[in-house]
Amino acid sequence: MTSSDTSPTVPPTSPILSIQRGDSAGVERLSTHAHPEPVLLWTSTATVMGTIASRDWLVPPGYGMWIPGGVEHGGTVLREGEMSIIHFAVDRCPITWTEPTGVAIGPLLRELIRHLHRTGPQDPSRPLGEALMFELLTPLATHDIQVSMPADPRVRAVAERLLADPGDQRELTAWADHVHTGVRTLSRLFRAETGLSFAAWRTQVRIHAAIQLLGNGTPVSATAHAVGYRRPSAFISAFRRVTGQTPGTYLQADAITQATVHDPRQTEDLIARR
Repeated sequence: MTSSDTSPTVPPTSPILSIQRGDSAGVERLSTHAHPEPVLLWTSTATVMGTIASRDWLVPPGYGMWIPGGVEHGGTVLREGEMSIIHFAVDRCPITWTEPTGVAIGPLLRELIRHLHRTGPQDPSRPLGEALMFELLTPLATHDIQVSMPADPRVRAVAERLLADPGDQRELTAWADHVHTGVRTLSRLFRAETGLSFAAWRTQVRIHAAIQLLGNGTPVSATAHAVGYRRPSAFISAFRRVTGQTPGTYLQADAITQATVHDPRQTEDLIARR
């Protein structure tokens, strides 16, 4: 982070050692390192490609990664924005996940982390706030957070462009020209490096981008177009295939509340998409 803000030293009974918040710099490298305590990396507006336990993980805005103690991790900030890093005490942390684990940071958990960062170590609300935070930290299914990143520079160049703009409509032939290689070679490399065809990998990237848009209250049709689908029906089908759920599942509950206040018809539209 280019600037960081660390919460005050917490009492020795707290499971939280520190909370750091700040803005990342564009394409900032996070050097590989490890420490004994577990860590939660959360991005509010940044997009991070983390290398954790020799695997690449995409952490888009609104998501976090739980990194167990002793696990080497590093990565790159693909898109600058706000990030938070929480360090937990080894002997007092109630979460015992032994593998890197993705989590979704919804509106309540997001505000709770900000509250814990603002409050002093002796604030009477802190123990209850910490307990609620752990209650809300639930693991995502692997496909909800992980996007395998290729290492070959030709495929990686295509992958990073699609991460930056999931709505890019170029097909494999155009991408092969872009990286000066053959279509068959690029197709083979995509499958060898990611385990997926180009089309399947791009679909995963698009759905990940769509989840954040939906979580911010973007309508399904607008989200579909933003991530490269000309027809909402095709987007809904792809979304259900990747996540097992409809796009409406990811619309924030507070979006429905706001719609109720401002326009009841909008509420009906939001609910109908679920």
